[in-house]
Formats: sequence, structure tokens, C-alpha cells
Amino acid sequence: MKSNRRGFTIIELLVVIAIIGMLVGLLLPAVQSARESGRRGQCGNNLKQIGVALANYVDLRGVFPPGYISAFDASGNDTGPGWGWAAMLLPELEQLATYQQIQFGMPIEDPRNAVVRVTSFPVFLCPSDPSSMRVWQVQTGPPNPTTPICTVASSNYVAVYGTTEPGIDGDGMFFRDSRVTPADIRDGLSQTLAVGERSQLLGFATWTGSVTGAVLVPDLTDGVGSGPPENGTGMVLGHVGDRIPPGNVMSEVNQFYSPHGSGGVQFLFADGHVSFLNDSLSYRTFLALATRAGRDVASGEF
Repeated sequence: MKSNRRGFTIIELLVVIAIIGMLVGLLLPAVQSARESGRRGQCGNNLKQIGVALANYVDLRGVFPPGYISAFDASGNDTGPGWGWAAMLLPELEQLATYQQIQFGMPIEDPRNAVVRVTSFPVFLCPSDPSSMRVWQVQTGPPNPTTPICTVASSNYVAVYGTTEPGIDGDGMFFRDSRVTPADIRDGLSQTLAVGERSQLLGFATWTGSVTGAVLVPDLTDGVGSGPPENGTGMVLGHVGDRIPPGNVMSEVNQFYSPHGSGGVQFLFADGHVSFLNDSLSYRTFLALATRAGRDVASGEF
């Protein structure tokens, strides 16, 4: 008996391959979008965990942790040790063992803190950051010759200093040796920024604190970031000044930037809720949200 069955012709096979290629091309963006949505959700969850830790810290001590701790010389320059707000939160983040290893009386860069300062924690890392390195080299820098100081673990979250360059006496929630209480936040806990994202595309940060003598130098080759080198306080603190909206590609190395590709930044507020601030947000509103007691309460829900 003769069989009427025949195989695919080359043209038919090419048509099938083309159709499959088109379907994959249509589905891939949706898959990538779903994955990014999940990563963004995890990033927001990290911030919420930090918010719970801050609330527990306040319940126990009556104040928010300091932005970073440091003695200073007659000119007001930091002399260390430099440990920051995130290091203070480790017990509330179920990292008591690591917390107990830290020699808080010694500088971050001291050899006795060599192991603990490179310990990495998922809660401080955004899963969307495309260039995220678990550790990075802290250096002195311009105008002095670049000299390595130490290696520290990375973080993608920095506390809000306020509207001016990070350091002492900020108008936000966190600054050098700060002891801000909930009552000090007169603009309202739900209207005051506490912690925000910083992608390594913009600049490095660390959970450890502010390494004395460090300089943050922006990488201007990746299309994200602008401005001059900044001092080491930017390792744990960020500001909203210089008329730059949240997540703008022209942000300075000690500001905020999100890797989620949506034109804005996720922030934790002082009351514990997390909100995405779009880069179309009024700059005046952004400034109002960054201050703890500026008597410039922002309107609307955030």
C-alpha cells in the first residue's frame, strides 16, 4: 500500500520557526516584567524589615539609631569609629551573633573588625541591582592620592540625612551622633523619609558605617550619576538636595537611585510604610518629605 504521509517542507519549517520566534519575542518582555516585579517586591520587603527593626529599636531605647557614631577634632572633622545606623539594627534583624562580634570602640577599618565588616546580609541588598557587588574597596581620594583603606560589605539602602550634604546636624532623621525621637519628627512619621534605595550604578554604600577619611567617587561612565567626589558619610547617608528629583540619572553619588527602571525610588517612611516616589514628584514635596521638623508637611498620600 502507498502512504500519503509526507514530511514538512523547508518553507513550512521556516514558517513554524518564525512563528515560534515571534511568540517568544512577545512573551519574553512579559516574563522579564514579572521577574522584575518580584525583585522590586523583595526590595520593598527588605525596606519593610528595616522599618520593623527601626520600630523595635525605638521601642527598646526611645530613640532612632544614630546615622553614624564618631568623635571629631577641633575643626569638626570625623575621627571615628564610624559605625552606622544599620550596624546598630543587627540585633533587631536577627543578626545578634554578628553584632556581638563588632568591636564598636574600634574603627570600622581596624584589623580587629576585618571579618565582620565584610559580612553580607540579604536584607541590605536589592535583588534588582544589575552591578551589585557583595564587597567593595573603600579609598581615600581626590584631591589626595587614592589610597585603599579597607574592604566593606555592600548595602543598597542609605538613611535620609535631609536636604543638605551628609554629615553633622542634618534636618532629616539621621546624622552624626543623632538621637532623634519620634516626638522630634514634628512633620509626622507618615510624612518623613527614613531610608531609601541606592543602586551601585549611582554609588556604593555599606551597612557598616562611615569609614573615616573615605571618599566616594562617582562612576560617570555608565550614564548614571553626576557631581564631584563626596566624603565618607555618604556611605550610609543620602540627601535630597541640589534640585534633583528621586531616581534622576543626574543624582550625585551620595543621593538615591533605584535599579528598577521605573523612574523613581522606593523609600521607607518613619512610620514603617514603604512607598515608591516617582521622579515626577514635585521637588518642593521631596524636600518636605526629607525633613523631620521643617513645618512643611507634604500634601497627599505617600
